[in-house]
Amino acid sequence: MTTPDFEAQLRGVSLRVTRPRLAVLTAVHEHPHADTDALINRVRGDLGAVSHQAVYDVLRALTDAGLVRRIQPAGATARYESRVGDNHHHVVCRSCGAIADVDCAVGHTPCLTASDDHGFVVDEAEVVYWGTCPDCAAGSVGAQPASTTPQ
Repeated sequence: MTTPDFEAQLRGVSLRVTRPRLAVLTAVHEHPHADTDALINRVRGDLGAVSHQAVYDVLRALTDAGLVRRIQPAGATARYESRVGDNHHHVVCRSCGAIADVDCAVGHTPCLTASDDHGFVVDEAEVVYWGTCPDCAAGSVGAQPASTTPQ
């Protein structure tokens, strides 16, 4: 996406267009599943000096507005992604922490239907698949996957 696209997205959810918001939105789009520290470093590379708090505030505003999704698999730090508006899931490497998107299960999926919804109107299910990424499975000690986005 381009800066004008991001500006339109911000205006579309009634957020002011600011350099920090544009920089954070760009970083999240370019680096899906990045944690806050990685995003802070990317934003600082783009803008120069920017506080941790400013990035946290922007991430919260973007998440609250539905432009960014915050995910936090059990035992992991929070990550951010720009893929919103669908019910996709994630696969996480137990060894290196790499995360990739997984489209919603298709076909017969009994585990996605609550056995007792307690009267809730269920509109989303969140599934996290855990395993070992190809790099770690191949025995690449300490190697990070080249990409954490789906192939």
